Amino acid sequence: MRSLLAAAAAAAGLAAVVPAAAQEGPQPILTSPVLTMDQDELFERSAFGQRARREVEAASAEFTAENRRLEAELAQEELRLTELRPSTDPDAFRQLAAEFDARVVEVRRTQDQKGRDLARRPEEARQEFFRAAIPVLAELVRERGAVAILDSRAVIISADLIDITDEAIRRIDATLGDGTAPPAAPPDAPSDPAPGAPAEAAPAPQP
Repeated sequence: MRSLLAAAAAAAGLAAVVPAAAQEGPQPILTSPVLTMDQDELFERSAFGQRARREVEAASAEFTAENRRLEAELAQEELRLTELRPSTDPDAFRQLAAEFDARVVEVRRTQDQKGRDLARRPEEARQEFFRAAIPVLAELVRERGAVAILDSRAVIISADLIDITDEAIRRIDATLGDGTAPPAAPPDAPSDPAPGAPAEAAPAPQP
């Protein structure tokens, strides 16, 4: 992921600040071939990242409750077998015990796999988020005339004005939302009419 953002790091140069007096707005304009961004903050503060975190937390709670329920069921079954043992034919009891052991092994295998799948979900969500966010980040790079975005944690010192984390979050939220719906078109992108749809009629001239 970091390699995507730092691919053009070798092209970095010194940043130059245009004096505020030469600008229309009150803030100085910082020109730099490199922008910085906190990747963790970008994901965690975004609507997409917050939704992913809530889903993982809910799935984790459900998984924990399921484990407890299965443990209780297996404990009850083991107790029942223990109570049956004195009055059960040895061969029949061995069959019951073997079936119980097989069930325990299968439950553990299934739950272990669920646990591994659950542990991968946060990183999978991050990867999905950054894949979807790349067009938005690329647009920011183009607008700023930069050639690369670096992870701010890998930069020893930089001007605050080249950090785009807040702006990136705002734009990504506007485009992706929480990630449960198709990405929205950029605000300035014209919407094409549906195939076969008639063109919008021009307003009639006023008398």
